Amino acid sequence: MKEIEVLRRSSFGQRTAEEERARLKQYFVETEYWRQVFQGEIDIVYGPKGSGKSAIYSLISQSKDELFDRNILVVPGENPQGTPAFKGIGDDPPKNEHEFVNLWKLYILTLCGQSIKDYGITNKKCSLLLKSLEDANLISSNFTLAKALKYAFDYVKRWARPQAVEAELEIDPITGQPNVTGRIVFQEPSAQDARNGCISVDDLFRTASEALHESGYTIWVVLDRLDVAFADKPELEMNALRALFKFYLDTKSNNNISTKIFLRNDIWSSITEEGFREASHIERSINIEWSNEDLTNLVIQRALSNQAICEYYNVDKEEILGSFSSQEYFLTQIFPDQVETGPNKPKTFQWMITRTCDAAQSTMPRELIHFLNELKSVQIIRLERGRANLIGKKLFESAAFKEALPAVSKVRLEQTLYAEFPELKPYIEKLKEQKATQPLENLEILWDTDKDEALEIVNRLEKVGFFERMGGNKGTNWRVPFLYRPALNLVQGSADVSDATKKIDTDED
Repeated sequence: MKEIEVLRRSSFGQRTAEEERARLKQYFVETEYWRQVFQGEIDIVYGPKGSGKSAIYSLISQSKDELFDRNILVVPGENPQGTPAFKGIGDDPPKNEHEFVNLWKLYILTLCGQSIKDYGITNKKCSLLLKSLEDANLISSNFTLAKALKYAFDYVKRWARPQAVEAELEIDPITGQPNVTGRIVFQEPSAQDARNGCISVDDLFRTASEALHESGYTIWVVLDRLDVAFADKPELEMNALRALFKFYLDTKSNNNISTKIFLRNDIWSSITEEGFREASHIERSINIEWSNEDLTNLVIQRALSNQAICEYYNVDKEEILGSFSSQEYFLTQIFPDQVETGPNKPKTFQWMITRTCDAAQSTMPRELIHFLNELKSVQIIRLERGRANLIGKKLFESAAFKEALPAVSKVRLEQTLYAEFPELKPYIEKLKEQKATQPLENLEILWDTDKDEALEIVNRLEKVGFFERMGGNKGTNWRVPFLYRPALNLVQGSADVSDATKKIDTDED
């Protein structure tokens, strides 16, 4: 088989777990992170964007049958694709954190009740739970996550904002509370209310957990894509997520209901930046990181998932995956020794790692997978046009690597950095065609700011992984990582003040 046919018949997968759900199990790297989550040892998974959080989430969802054999019911708390359920609360969100905590409690409780009903789990406590939810009109015959969230939020609003529903509901003249349909309350009921059938949402949560325990089941409510659900609404996002973690801590003692949260670590940092006392009580968590060995294994797993590549090299997939030295050697069979030749130049795989990492020096699977797919496309085009110069049985040549990088750089810049931090775009755009390393004085001129404002902008660009400070905390030069340089046409080297002045003069002309 010719190299071009091997490449045409091969794929390195999609950049996001949402796009490759059908094939994810074929080449998912079962890391220790995955094992801990799958065994129920971990509840909170932090990681940078593209680190594989959603892949773990997707695999948990795809492993429903396997988990069911362990009496674990997997219940999604957010739509894995399409419009997020939480998009619907953006126009009239909870007014404060307390209201949001109550919403989380009632929403997750509704999901548990619906799941208990769907699976036909029955006992006295299940009946009490379902009757309480049905009396409050929280369980619908045509169930969707968006509908469950709306019903829960409407119920919370009736209790939290009696003035907003006075036209619809009769207000108790003594308590000042609305006479809401349903007996679920958000505080401990009085003795009289308890005798009348009222039950607090916390007690109902315990009842649900005990009902599951008696039946031998556990529910995992899994939450992902929360950054998408609250996109463009940072204040709402902070309120929602702080409330989510308070809900998690309030309910984690209910052993048969476990909430699994998948969250970007930069969002977690924002939550805790101004203080979050509850953070120290969150223990069952992991932060996803990828070593070079992990990334090597990821590339090999995806390469060997292609029958065409296995046949071309006449190799046994399991034999190679069983030895890391065999994996390293197989990389040398596929790739050239170096992209840029020279005694001080890195080997090809290390070149790929350094070109796809941000200023935090972390390469995520998303960018590496994207690079491999672009590399494949570029190499096919070179072969089609008779420009290829492959050595031996290698599938890729050095020239293809440099041609593949700009597409990855452009997508990362525009679809991640600009999309998530649009307020930083004007400052980044000013760096186009400049040197990759910039002194602070130069940045003041380019951005037309004073020193303090320039430092504030620089600190924000550092935080999002666009700038790396040179020379430690006291350094006054900042470098753009290789990942972003092609998209901005940056030039290797350090700038001086005259470079910025020339840029300003050119723009004015």
